[in-house]
Amino acid sequence: MTLGRIAFLGSGETSLAGGRIFETLARLMPDPLRVAILETPAGFELNASLVAGRVAEFLKTRLQNYKPVIDLIPARKKGTEFSPDNPDLLKPLLQANMIFMGPGSPSYVVRQLKGTLAWEIIRARHRQGATLVFASAATISVGQWVLPVYEIYKVGEDVHVKDGLGFFSDFGMHLSFIPHWNNAEGGLDLDTSRCFVGMERFAQWHGLTPAENVIVGLDEHSGVIIDFEKKACDVHGVSSVTVMKASGTEMYPSGASFSLSELGQLKLPMPLELGIRPEVWQMTQISPEAEAENPSAEVLSLLEQRKAARTNKDFASSDRLRDQIAGLGWKVKDTKVGQELEKLS
Repeated sequence: MTLGRIAFLGSGETSLAGGRIFETLARLMPDPLRVAILETPAGFELNASLVAGRVAEFLKTRLQNYKPVIDLIPARKKGTEFSPDNPDLLKPLLQANMIFMGPGSPSYVVRQLKGTLAWEIIRARHRQGATLVFASAATISVGQWVLPVYEIYKVGEDVHVKDGLGFFSDFGMHLSFIPHWNNAEGGLDLDTSRCFVGMERFAQWHGLTPAENVIVGLDEHSGVIIDFEKKACDVHGVSSVTVMKASGTEMYPSGASFSLSELGQLKLPMPLELGIRPEVWQMTQISPEAEAENPSAEVLSLLEQRKAARTNKDFASSDRLRDQIAGLGWKVKDTKVGQELEKLS
């Protein structure tokens, strides 16, 4: 089996540069293109579905030549009906050959995904060839160590390090990722580089991580595609990617390619399912039938939005959402006990 490619974006997943990265990946993938977008990173926000929905709408347009099937995965919070451990919500992940996570809170992503069924499925699907795309907060969260941006930059907590999801530890590599590396929103008065915390506080954070930790800094509207088969890292976008390790720092401009070994020595887990529960690995090995009788995660998410719209007496939005649901093959029936779905023939 071939490990899937992984793309990391410093920002701008719905920008021109981001679109080009998505299209580069889509061009390399077999048909049909099935994209799953997780709502988890912004799951604490009241508009989590809209954040993910904007990415979905962008990809529908940008990748229209590839006729993508796009599912939203509303796996927002443990212990709720929208839990990352809810197998019904996660069914589209089993068929997806491109999985995306983006903006939100890095710390929240780790709290909600670590040890969950969703995270195990994502890891398994990557080992079975699925492409993973991470942007912004999700980029930070999948690393070995997390820069808690909100806690430091917004809340004022002391600089500290949090455990990440440690995706690359499966392969014997210790990597951490910092998006918004060259951010300059603070202008001349405030250093907002290094994902808004500034160089001084980033240096403190860096000093709290182990010496073997390799840091990948991603400039805004820039990214890197890691190809495990070719053992190469290709830089895309408008600026550059920086690799910091004990032996020194290297900056790679857009268009450059560098060896995967610059990030550490890759060790494939043998067998490939090592570290993943056997029942999860088996679940992902079986290609499920198209879900003709069950509503997709996107339909369920739209249904929840419609419920909120009706509660707020926003009937225009309610009607619009009903029509969207109908376009996905389901009729909404309003009953005394709530909304019900009926499959359209």
